Amino acid sequence: MSVTHSPETHAQLIARIPTVTGRELSEWFDTLEHGPGLSRCLERSNWLADEYNLSHGYAQAIVQEYDRRRRNRSFVPRQRP
Repeated sequence: MSVTHSPETHAQLIARIPTVTGRELSEWFDTLEHGPGLSRCLERSNWLADEYNLSHGYAQAIVQEYDRRRRNRSFVPRQRP
């Protein structure tokens, strides 16, 4: 079962990650990029939670933020000539 946090809760979780985990968000993003090739959010969240002893709430927030930023990075509007 997947739980989606409200935008406010998500922002609070993201802000607490460095304090709670001892690692910056960018380090978690690197971990996801170099981790197993899991495609589903739930699979990646479960892997992070199990492998790094994170709560599922924080693991899910990391995966959601990673996906959100990756989508925004890949969308670059084309300029007209």
